Amino acid sequence: MEGCVTWSILLLCITVAASAPSQTCDPKESKDDPWVYMSEKSTGCWTSFVRDDKAEVHILKLNFPDPTKNFFELTMKNARPMNLIVTSTDTCYGLNNISADVNIYINVNSSIKLFDNGQNNTHKEAFPTQDAELIEWAKRRFGGVTSFTTIKNLNKISIAGAQGINLGSPPDCKLRIEDASEKHFMQIAVSPSIKSCSLQQGRSSDDPELHIINIPENSSIRNVTVRVEPEKASVFLRGPQGTTWTIISSHFVKIVSNNNIQLTLFPNQIPPGITMNSDNAHEVQRKALEYFPASTFISYSEPISQMSAVHLVLGRRDGTPGTLLTEPPTTTRSPPQMPLVMQLYTSPDYRSPLDPSTKVQSDKRIYAEISGDIIGDIELTIKVINCFVHSKGSCPIVRELPFIPEICSSNSCPKSTRLSFSLDHLQELTTTTWDLECSVQLCHSENCGEGGRVKRNLEVTQPCLQPPTPPCFDFGLPGVLGIAFGGFLIGVLLIGALWFIKIKTGYPTGLDMRSTAASLPGCISRGSANARHKLHRCIMGTSSRATTAE
Repeated sequence: MEGCVTWSILLLCITVAASAPSQTCDPKESKDDPWVYMSEKSTGCWTSFVRDDKAEVHILKLNFPDPTKNFFELTMKNARPMNLIVTSTDTCYGLNNISADVNIYINVNSSIKLFDNGQNNTHKEAFPTQDAELIEWAKRRFGGVTSFTTIKNLNKISIAGAQGINLGSPPDCKLRIEDASEKHFMQIAVSPSIKSCSLQQGRSSDDPELHIINIPENSSIRNVTVRVEPEKASVFLRGPQGTTWTIISSHFVKIVSNNNIQLTLFPNQIPPGITMNSDNAHEVQRKALEYFPASTFISYSEPISQMSAVHLVLGRRDGTPGTLLTEPPTTTRSPPQMPLVMQLYTSPDYRSPLDPSTKVQSDKRIYAEISGDIIGDIELTIKVINCFVHSKGSCPIVRELPFIPEICSSNSCPKSTRLSFSLDHLQELTTTTWDLECSVQLCHSENCGEGGRVKRNLEVTQPCLQPPTPPCFDFGLPGVLGIAFGGFLIGVLLIGALWFIKIKTGYPTGLDMRSTAASLPGCISRGSANARHKLHRCIMGTSSRATTAE
């Protein structure tokens, strides 16, 4: 009986597991994907040219690879004066809703069929179909070209009253690979070019905001620019061999790919972090959920394009965090910097963090640790190039701060670096409030790139000086012996000096001095005008008589 119950429970568990929903989804084409927007890179230009009559000259080159999706609409009811040249090698049909100030020109042999709104401002002329030759023809015909735009699978293009010229650009139209969304004066809607789906049911707050982009193996896309808007996103990128991903972001995100990754702040490409050749949607989704431990993902996308280069934007259109922007990518802005943090310590064990408001004595050695965020599992190390201190005030002072790199193993301080420095050279300055700033590089293997700067406020105080203590002489045995010997030596020298005087001057010593003293009264009593001279003669005479008597 117990065996039957056990088998029944096992079969029930297997049935429940088989009926549980799979943690994957099937991508489908969508006109309005809420999370991913794709803009294909194509040939074009944008200049500052405008005719003397204030009319602009624009060229639209339309491509329709799918013959079932070749209907488009031109909406230019409130457009500024314009000469619009429309060209296409494919059969297509357009519905015009334009103003009287817009003149449209198509080739006499073109298969474009336009249905206007009765303005009768569509003209047919013989002009070349090649891009460069068409631009030269437009220059001769209208005096110049304001813009040239290539669009694939156009659904609708709207041009309102905004000025179509590119201020600050030269008037000459030189073709390049561009993003049509840069041209703010026109709004372009194209046929679905992305298959996508989402799996957000049961997502917890601990799950990362995971986005998955998968380039099919049969796609011609090889260069993908991804602009990441969400601030706390994890991005899983998969593509055919030879695909290069360029990441544009104002902040750091967690990224992994089976292809090379080019970061805007890093000069060298980051090698693949995973190996995956299958483009099956379910396998890619499961791999992403396994790599970034999560139960769900925000978006899964498969770009559909025959272009070799595309531009993707990850975000939302409804204004929630990660708002999708159709403005041009931030290629002209300064590259984003890695978020760096500097923590100061008072000892080399790095266990006592220094509070930012604490004043540091200038005679103490300070230990610093600089750390930063990560990019997925990409191993980037931080290298300090130089450090400076800047004083605050109306007359700022800048001093270079010498430092010593401290040993830091990957286990004790991952994604960080350590150094120490002294503030001795600031003692002679009266300034106490400083900004400590260090420039760093981010390195992967032997390749390094600009990593930005990290700043930290520093309050410096001078050490307390103790009053001088009177000197205390401590004589030991060697000192005492030295003094005794010195006294003995002085005595010997004095006796020698007296003996020298006696020899040279004949000055009496011993008994001679007593006899000399006895005869002194007689010498003095005799008197003399020069007492000192007579006294000397008396003494010398007495001494001579005493010597003779002996």
